[in-house]
Amino acid sequence: MPELPEVETVRRGLAPAMEGVVIEKAEVNRPDLRWPFPERMAERLSGRRVERLRRRSKYILADLDSGETLLIHLGMSGRMTVSGDPLGQFVHDHPAPAKHDHVVFHMANGARITFNDPRRFGVMDLMPTDTAHRHRLLAALGPEPLGNAFSEQHLIDAFRGRNTPVKSALLDQGIVAGLGNIYVCEALFRAGVSPRRKAGQIAARRVAALVPVIRQVLMEAIEAGGSSLRDFRQADGELGYFQHRFDVYGREGQPCRAPGCGGTVQRITQSGRSSFYCAQCQR
Repeated sequence: MPELPEVETVRRGLAPAMEGVVIEKAEVNRPDLRWPFPERMAERLSGRRVERLRRRSKYILADLDSGETLLIHLGMSGRMTVSGDPLGQFVHDHPAPAKHDHVVFHMANGARITFNDPRRFGVMDLMPTDTAHRHRLLAALGPEPLGNAFSEQHLIDAFRGRNTPVKSALLDQGIVAGLGNIYVCEALFRAGVSPRRKAGQIAARRVAALVPVIRQVLMEAIEAGGSSLRDFRQADGELGYFQHRFDVYGREGQPCRAPGCGGTVQRITQSGRSSFYCAQCQR
């Protein structure tokens, strides 16, 4: 499932085609994805101008001039791609309609935004912009890891007294929003912290040191266009490249890349998910 860097990469790719532009026509080609679409979604989107395209955690939010906000989640296999543009910003011609093109936005600038989702785990919803933060999918989210609210003191306070492994704590969207399995594994490796460690038993200085490491990993991943492991594509259809820079994720049995370590990357299962780490240099 796309994590924060992948969703931010898609948002940035969509912004030139959508921000400040009218959705001339919205096509909704089925009644639902993971859940039913909101009532009259195509009608409520058609003719509306996208005032702002933003991201909250793993969700893309399009604020419309109607006072509503369109919430988009890519799910397991969802892609939003841009095609066509008379100004020459987007190099791809409009492709022929595909089987899983469930929602299509025909923009007034000539661009076409296609939401394709073979597994249909994606989500779209509409809600009033001024209460969007209270939407059931957004209300309980913690601070953005690239924002000021995600501070060293916040993470120290959030970990205090927790008996869960640090890996699980960082995946808790109420502690920090948008982190997923890949980037937590990579951040813990860079910080030298074992995913087995109990969050509440890590010294405050080591917890504080996680904050800049998490930010750095995420920023590098965004610059690389995210990570393409299975289905993820950028808005222009290109792959992300951060997977070529993984230190531990997916590298079970391979040599640790830490200088002078000599250890081997291991994989364990925590809460049904794989954790990759080097037991020799992560304590």
